[in-house]
Amino acid sequence: MPMISHAPDSGLWLLSTPRTSYVLRVHATGAPRHVAWGPRISLAEAGELVVPDPEGEVSSFEGRDPVGEELPVDGGTRYGPPSLQVRYADGSRAFEWQPTGHRVLEPAPGTAELVLEFRDRLHPLHVALHYTVRDDTDVIERRTVLRNAGDEPLDLLRADSAAWSLPALDGYRVSHVTGRWAAESRLRREPLPHGETVLTSRRGITSHHAGPWVMLDDGTAGEEQGRVWSTALAWSGSWRLTVQRTHDGRAGVTGGAGHEGTSVPLAPGEEFTSPVFAGLFTEGGFGAASRGWHTYTRTHVLPHGRETAPVLYNSWEATGFDVDEASQRRLAERAAALGVELYVVDDGWFGARRDDRAGLGDWTPTPDRFPHGLAPLSETVRKLGMRFGVWVEPEMVNPDSDLYRAHPDWVLHIPGRARSELRNQLVLNFAREDVADWAYGWLTRLVAEAGVDFLKWDMNRAFSEAGWPDRPGGHDRLWTGYVHNLYGVLDRLRADHPSLRIEACSGGGGRADLGVLRRTDQAWTSDNTDAVDRLSIQRGFGQVLPARVMSAWVTDVPNQFTGRTVPLRYRFHSAMAGLLGIGGDLNRWSEEQLAEAAELIAGYKRVRHLVQHGELYRPAGPEGEGPVVVQYVAGDGGETLVLALRQGPGGGPRVPDAPVRLGGLTPGARYRDAATGTVHSAGVLAAYGLRLELPGQDWASAAVHLVREG
Repeated sequence: MPMISHAPDSGLWLLSTPRTSYVLRVHATGAPRHVAWGPRISLAEAGELVVPDPEGEVSSFEGRDPVGEELPVDGGTRYGPPSLQVRYADGSRAFEWQPTGHRVLEPAPGTAELVLEFRDRLHPLHVALHYTVRDDTDVIERRTVLRNAGDEPLDLLRADSAAWSLPALDGYRVSHVTGRWAAESRLRREPLPHGETVLTSRRGITSHHAGPWVMLDDGTAGEEQGRVWSTALAWSGSWRLTVQRTHDGRAGVTGGAGHEGTSVPLAPGEEFTSPVFAGLFTEGGFGAASRGWHTYTRTHVLPHGRETAPVLYNSWEATGFDVDEASQRRLAERAAALGVELYVVDDGWFGARRDDRAGLGDWTPTPDRFPHGLAPLSETVRKLGMRFGVWVEPEMVNPDSDLYRAHPDWVLHIPGRARSELRNQLVLNFAREDVADWAYGWLTRLVAEAGVDFLKWDMNRAFSEAGWPDRPGGHDRLWTGYVHNLYGVLDRLRADHPSLRIEACSGGGGRADLGVLRRTDQAWTSDNTDAVDRLSIQRGFGQVLPARVMSAWVTDVPNQFTGRTVPLRYRFHSAMAGLLGIGGDLNRWSEEQLAEAAELIAGYKRVRHLVQHGELYRPAGPEGEGPVVVQYVAGDGGETLVLALRQGPGGGPRVPDAPVRLGGLTPGARYRDAATGTVHSAGVLAAYGLRLELPGQDWASAAVHLVREG
């Protein structure tokens, strides 16, 4: 069966992925209408799903069903949340679909793209709906391209990427994440209320407070069973998803860049391409949905998703702003002795940076701390067998900096309004070409001259006074222009330096999305590195994003956020669920701690291919009373890693932990414990479970590596 099929007589289009089908049609009115999204069917079977238009008089209060449109537009008798809302030069609004053609493309082997082309019946606004499917994933990518073909300007008051419709179900439940700084990605599963539920960021970044994705089910799906419909937006600025549940038992979600009150101006001849808003249908519960997104991200989003990420050390907790060449050399020597493979110098190496009140924007090494620049330290790190990385925050400036004194107009601002400082800094207007060119210029020089292999790209505050007075329509243009130029700088850097690797960071997990990950290699999950808090944070993060991008550090205790003290082994086991990093002050670690850390790092290296490239199962989550358990399985079922962590002190006598049933194993196979030699049958592990045998003390943890025999 081809990936894209068409029945001209009925106007049906069938998009086929390995296990699913997506069906739509161009209605007789010219409008693109949704038909079905679910298990795989044939084109002939898809024809049976077309619902005839209602006969007779329709209530004068109901209007058209907004859930049934591929991209609900503003105008006519539509009263639901519009995905497309336009204001023309004469002040009028609305859009009426007029088909102008279609194209079926093959942009790459194993990939097919359907483009449905329309225009408004009255105004020369052209709209192209893009659908991309592949032969190795069930994720469907959608985006919308809008072009002003007239000679007068217009404004896109809302220009969502796509709208996804669900079938009629007995009930609906929505899964999403909420949070705040240092408490990101808190998973919520709750009944979807009737009406409209809005998830959004108005901060100019993806945000710590919500994530640009949702999962929907009928309320009965579990971790490994049930149908789940999920969507994720690939965008790193402000965004909005609107989930609607109608009175007649339908549900859908529309989403795209921007938030209410902003618009996208389109000058004559100008075009706007929305970010990708991808969708995935699965029948294996939330676990299958996560595994589908993870494989898609590693294969089709990340620039180097098949690479195995190194164990890194970051200097922040050891030195803070007190950074100099000699102290960094000493730390690097200790890190190398542990088996660290990438050494990263954090904030404090540049300009007048002695605290967070000055220096941002002046990106040259401080002469009295690095008299010959960063190159000598980089060379030392390489001689120790490690790669070299640095922390940067290119989008920010301190008012107390040479850059700001020279270019006060470069920041987001509104004339006559106060310039609100957060963390003593202002936001540079990356929508300006001169600002983006400046950032690219010093970054590419830094990477080349200092031999930088890795950038930790931070962004430590949200937008405020988001104005651009020097550009007509600038107050609206900056929201999307900022992100496009951010992406452009990252793309140019990667083109200049193919071996450069980049971590996306925004004061923790404030910028972790499929848009920025298309041009970076990993994401900082949270500034909160407490090993216990991270169990919940990492569970929410991993609903859509894979362990291959989830940075996780081992830091010192008592933890700076929670004051909690847990054993070093527990901190390692928590961080081994992602990209292992060390962030503690190695100068204060005892010889016993250093030896234990070296042993645990070596152990992680033996299993990290499973964590970073394997299939994730979640046998037991943090919502239960027992240990949190995550499992990573090789794609061929040949080996598996089980990480188990007890969540807290118990009261009274310790109750034995229940056996944990494992997934993804080869039926009929036998698995040997790499540490103890104990042999288990796959049937018992899957049906009856693995006995964890955690030590009896509080904060106990274990890592179990099972290898298939034969």
